[in-house]
Amino acid sequence: MAGMGKRMRPHTLTVPKPLVPVAGKSIVHWLIEDIVNVCKDEIENIAFIIGDFGVDAENNLLAIAESVGAKGHICYQREALGTAHAINCAKEQLSGEVIVAFADTLFKAQFDLNKAVDGVVWVHRVQDPSAFGVVTLDTEGVINQFVEKPKDFVSDMAIIGIYYFKNGDVLNNEIQYLLDNNVTEKGEYQLTSALENMKAKGMKFATGEVEEWWDCGNKDATVKTNQRVLETKKETLISNRDMHTNSKIIEPCYIAQSAKISNATIGPHVSVGANTVIENSTISNSIIQEASVIKNITFTNSMIGNNVYLDGDKHELSIGDYSTQQ
Repeated sequence: MAGMGKRMRPHTLTVPKPLVPVAGKSIVHWLIEDIVNVCKDEIENIAFIIGDFGVDAENNLLAIAESVGAKGHICYQREALGTAHAINCAKEQLSGEVIVAFADTLFKAQFDLNKAVDGVVWVHRVQDPSAFGVVTLDTEGVINQFVEKPKDFVSDMAIIGIYYFKNGDVLNNEIQYLLDNNVTEKGEYQLTSALENMKAKGMKFATGEVEEWWDCGNKDATVKTNQRVLETKKETLISNRDMHTNSKIIEPCYIAQSAKISNATIGPHVSVGANTVIENSTISNSIIQEASVIKNITFTNSMIGNNVYLDGDKHELSIGDYSTQQ
């Protein structure tokens, strides 16, 4: 999760993309909880591979690890040298059973993790696989090919960026081989190269097919993901209705305990962060973060950051932290 999140600006100018909230929790928090649910095992350690996010963000990540009973570790990727290089930054944690996840997507899944194989690759069937890495399977359901962005159709099972490895030490060694021998693709060290080497040595990888795959790559995608998370996650709720005066809440919504709403219609598919105040407004299908003030306005399909002040007019908005619009 060391990327700069440029497609999500202005929301990633002050907060790294994996810590942007949807439905009341950060993207990476939801992702970790979903992985824990699929694994059904105790998670001992979580290594967050990040850039220069700052102390507050790092403490937030460590708290997320603690919330699922794990010890958190902060690892730094100083240069963007590919997915295998990023994983290598957490090599001290690559031992025993390992999950590798890229923290910009969420998913809905019901499958059980297949530990009879050497590894599992999370996949989702897509209509246009040309923009993704895909896998093909043999007659026994074992992956026999990894194909990056195929020009001609070979498979519709797109790799979503989450992997299980039974033996993290083997993964560690394969990645180290790439780095030691400068095995790159387009100047970067790629995880798919390590996977191909492992497969060539007889290791067997199966697929774990997710029912839904939700992107958080840009504002529109993140708002849509917020909608689907609100619809599917039972944990989301509307807190402290005593703070809502003369207002209509159309569920599903997430409204934080300390949010104050008056003379407003909120929802469906709206998330409102802590200490935000909304007055005389109509809002649907949007994310509003913490400590913002929203007055006399109607909007939808929008993202509003922290400590934002809005008063009046009607828009579809994407406004970062500490902004004012009147």
